[in-house]
Amino acid sequence: MNIVRENLDNQTAVLKVSVGEQDYNDAVEKTLRNYRKKANVPGFRSGMVPMGIINKMYRKSTVAEEAYKIATKASIDNLNESSTKTLGELMPSSTQEPIDFENNTDFEFIFEIGLAPEVNIELDKKEDKVTKYTIKITDKMVSGYKENYLRRFGKLEDVDVVTKDEALTVTLDQEDMKIEEAYVGLIGMSEEERAPFIGKKVGDKMEVNVNELYKTPSQRASIFGIKEEELDGINPEFSLEITKIRQFVTPELDEEFFKMAFPEGNIKNEEEFNKYIEDQIASELSRETDYKYAIDVKDYLMKKADLSLPEEFLKNWLFAVNEGKFTKEDIDKEFPAFADMMRWDLIQRYFIDKFSLEISQEELKEEAKSYATMQFAYYGMPSPAEEMLAGYVEQILSNKEELKKIYDKVFEKKIVDAVSRDISVNKKTISADDFNKLFA
Repeated sequence: MNIVRENLDNQTAVLKVSVGEQDYNDAVEKTLRNYRKKANVPGFRSGMVPMGIINKMYRKSTVAEEAYKIATKASIDNLNESSTKTLGELMPSSTQEPIDFENNTDFEFIFEIGLAPEVNIELDKKEDKVTKYTIKITDKMVSGYKENYLRRFGKLEDVDVVTKDEALTVTLDQEDMKIEEAYVGLIGMSEEERAPFIGKKVGDKMEVNVNELYKTPSQRASIFGIKEEELDGINPEFSLEITKIRQFVTPELDEEFFKMAFPEGNIKNEEEFNKYIEDQIASELSRETDYKYAIDVKDYLMKKADLSLPEEFLKNWLFAVNEGKFTKEDIDKEFPAFADMMRWDLIQRYFIDKFSLEISQEELKEEAKSYATMQFAYYGMPSPAEEMLAGYVEQILSNKEELKKIYDKVFEKKIVDAVSRDISVNKKTISADDFNKLFA
């Protein structure tokens, strides 16, 4: 066997692999003997089919398969031994001539591979600068967060008139249908949607369109007690009568509240509570600014590295490995995002090696715990039981896809932290509105 490699100008390499009969013959004979043991040919007992018949039936395809396997393995070994960094996978070259496996015994296979660009990023505090933002905490943020927090421990009380965002119990009535004890939550409405209800009292009536009052088919079906597919036959125009108005009342910041909200006893008065609220806001805003900073560091490194890729090869490879799932037009459209992902992966590997970065099992658990905590908070459980949290963490780490996401996130954090020590981080405080504009 002989391998000749040629590096081309388009960041690809061609490997020409010459395979002779002595390279594949033993593997071919072994495979054919196995075929003979299993062959079911009329007129012959199992395992007793003459080798001449077996050769006629299977030799050509077996020679092609075994020779190709040997050539492929030899090419991969050659790339590994030469420490060649590649992109994509080994592909048959478009210059490959048809091979006559029936009449010839020596074959030449031609493969193509994409070559990874060399990554070399030298950082300097004087030249390399990235801005890290801090969002200014306003009184409006504090009051809003505080109100939402207190709502968890408040209660609904009956009131006489609608003033803002009360919870209404109503009767919906039309000639063919009457729904009692229906719920209308004004808190989820816009100011414009809420306006017709303002000033209304118990017993007041108004005309409504239930399709506007309840936005989704599932909500309307739930109110009417029917299936969604049965909604089409219902006239949406109803008369609405208010039967109860309830207003949410936040709890007093007294000893009873602090014992209920903070059973561990770490918050005992309003001053400590206000500090707790500000810390919570700062923590949430920090997650947002950290996220933005990580994006900016990534973008800066991508621009500084300016890595070129063998684009045509990679597009052909993506088309081949997806086996018709995507057209070439689809791949062209999505390729810029794929290329950036591949560039970032190369940069990450560079810094992982440069800084000898590693991840411990404990770090994976901590990141999974942080992710799980945010998930529980999103669904209204800001303080889940430790046993429940631990169970969800184990569930995340046992899922291959979720584990990879956690793994990638931890490595990205480590890379950003390591890079931040070698660049100038310009800190800037801005308003929440100005910060949101950075994503526009």
